[in-house]
Amino acid sequence: MIDEKLVTIFDQLVRRNAGEVEFHQAVREVMECLGSVIAKHPDYLDQALIERICEPERQIIFRVPWVDDKGQVTINRGFRVQFNSALGPYKGGIRFHPSVNLSIIKFLGFEQTLKNALTGLPIGGGKGGSDFDPKGRSDGEVMRFCQSFMTELHRHIGEYTDVPAGDIGVGGREIGYMFGQYKRLTNRYEAGVLTGKGLHYGGSRARTEATGYGNTYFVQAMLGTRNQSFDGKKVVVSGSGNVAVYTVEKVQSFGGKVIAVSDSSGYVVDEAGIDLELMKEVKEVRRGRIADYVRLKGEGRSAHFVAVGEDSIWNVPCDVAMPSATQNELTGKDARALLSNGVVAVGEGANMPCTPEAMRIFQEAGVMFAPGKAANAGGVATSALEMQQNASRDSWTFEQTETRLASIMRNIHDICADTAEEYGAPGNYVLGANIGGFIRVADTMRSLGVI
Repeated sequence: MIDEKLVTIFDQLVRRNAGEVEFHQAVREVMECLGSVIAKHPDYLDQALIERICEPERQIIFRVPWVDDKGQVTINRGFRVQFNSALGPYKGGIRFHPSVNLSIIKFLGFEQTLKNALTGLPIGGGKGGSDFDPKGRSDGEVMRFCQSFMTELHRHIGEYTDVPAGDIGVGGREIGYMFGQYKRLTNRYEAGVLTGKGLHYGGSRARTEATGYGNTYFVQAMLGTRNQSFDGKKVVVSGSGNVAVYTVEKVQSFGGKVIAVSDSSGYVVDEAGIDLELMKEVKEVRRGRIADYVRLKGEGRSAHFVAVGEDSIWNVPCDVAMPSATQNELTGKDARALLSNGVVAVGEGANMPCTPEAMRIFQEAGVMFAPGKAANAGGVATSALEMQQNASRDSWTFEQTETRLASIMRNIHDICADTAEEYGAPGNYVLGANIGGFIRVADTMRSLGVI
């Protein structure tokens, strides 16, 4: 429940942002955690701090015209929401997916602001994207779209202003095309303007792996509070993009056994344990569908495919669930199925992949729950490390970067755990993450005055 002192603020936000249900959901989750903060520090209601944190500093919507391989002119819509720059330049990914709209970009930007605060690094929060779908498009079509997208976006970004990165539908290929167009338009080699770049032109080692690795480090630390680890545990990971692939890799390195992964077409169960190299071959080399995993491995050899709509990946019995695909993918029904099958921990690799009902069910049952704004902060943390390297004209080894990543994720875990303890809810990582991120942003905004 939202504290009565905050109800009016939330109601006003809903009215001013009509129909933006994902944004409402993200803000509500944070406000439900702030009652104890307001009781302890009523001064946080001064200077409209909460209202200002929930209002983006800037929202940019623009037309993206481009020409497909048949010569047909196509129009998409582009977005960049520069949410909060109190702690540093806006930082957050660009998402290319048909579902993208202003509500989704605002929810992601709001989450990003608190997530980035938890890293302790000097970065604000933002998010961007388009309803363009790169799936099935040729390299030429993707390039032309990215160039058109950057033709407008370049006016609003810069290494000291706003530093985008990749997200769903935006990987190294798309970042390269956008960086090339930025360089062409500005006549500057400003490596720090985008992160997630290729290693040969300013990218950071371990960036591709960072979100999946970071989530796994966080969950490992969380399991450790109950004298447990991944060793010997069965794990289900939704998704099969970068986050999922490198979650599988790091879980396996910790002794866990990943038995199921998915994509938008369905999911694969491999009781022998997911063959990581085969998964990489399917998704990273062939850019195929997850069903190809079974075809390439051979039917009947421990693996089988279940098409979307026939069943849910969350019905696969496991000890640890790591939703790593997209928002609201794990529902209350799925949470009850996981509980009945004995799940002990959930780590959100995606942004807000569990519905509010699912989160409540896990928390009431005493399941260890790692919220995305803390557990999936590894990606943006490593992006900030890439910014450091670009600023100093330096390049770190994979081991250097991963060591920093592991340290940052353990620190985020400890901030969440300690904050939850301080506010009377030990073990509640949702409350710990929301309050921990909020306080760092709010204190900084107060120091900077009403701007």
